[in-house]
Amino acid sequence: MKALIKKARYYNIIYKFKKKGKIDMVWVIIIVLIIAADQITKFIVTSNFELGDSTTIIDNFFHIVHWRNTGAAWGIMQNGKFVLVPATFLMVLLMSYFMYKYNDKLLRVSLSMVIGGAWGNLIDRIFRSGGVVDFLDFQFGSYHFPAFNVADSFVVVGTIMMAYYLLFIHKDKEETNSKKPVEKKAMEQGEN
Repeated sequence: MKALIKKARYYNIIYKFKKKGKIDMVWVIIIVLIIAADQITKFIVTSNFELGDSTTIIDNFFHIVHWRNTGAAWGIMQNGKFVLVPATFLMVLLMSYFMYKYNDKLLRVSLSMVIGGAWGNLIDRIFRSGGVVDFLDFQFGSYHFPAFNVADSFVVVGTIMMAYYLLFIHKDKEETNSKKPVEKKAMEQGEN
């Protein structure tokens, strides 16, 4: 009987591990697809445009350009590769931990987007001379928005989704979970 119970526990653990692995694989696939989309679009731009070239897609609104950014978002920390590369590695590790720890789909989607975008730009920082390739260029009236890329888009959208989750959803879940023991205790006292 003990052998049968031991075998059942073993198969239950293996089943849970495999099931968890399949769920987690979705997030890895999302990350890889984001990195691929980012690197493919950058390859297309670097193959077809000289540095500094521009093509108008929508007059006075949207252009495809070829710029390089040696800093972070909007050109801050120019030539900061030796700070940005280790900082990106640390942030990706931290976000990966949260993705593993929490099972909320919205949080995992947002973390996948940020991680994929971070890896896309990290590849440029490490392997491309001249910095990160930026090519999406928007102009709103007299305001000219700094050029960005696919990876930047995923980082921004993922960050907005994560902020929404942290401000509105995670807080509600904590309140719901913290009320349960109080409600249970009140019910127990009411029975006595």
